[in-house]
Amino acid sequence: MGEPSPDQVREYIAAALPCTHVVVDGDGRHFFATIVSAEFEGLSRIRRHQRVYGALGERMREEIHALSMTTLTPAEYAAGARG
Repeated sequence: MGEPSPDQVREYIAAALPCTHVVVDGDGRHFFATIVSAEFEGLSRIRRHQRVYGALGERMREEIHALSMTTLTPAEYAAGARG
């Protein structure tokens, strides 16, 4: 199994989690993502990250070595919060 591109990781997240904004950078093993979703409303940072990990499923064990992320609600993103 090859290393995924940042675009593939973005597509994986967007396919499994309704997002208004997703940006992923990385080198094929280590990725950095900014994810904006209304599903994060009322969730702690840990629960938000768990939601993303759940969306990625087995890919987190098999393809993606590390994922750092900023998870925001649309209101937080609009207010300028960036992590």
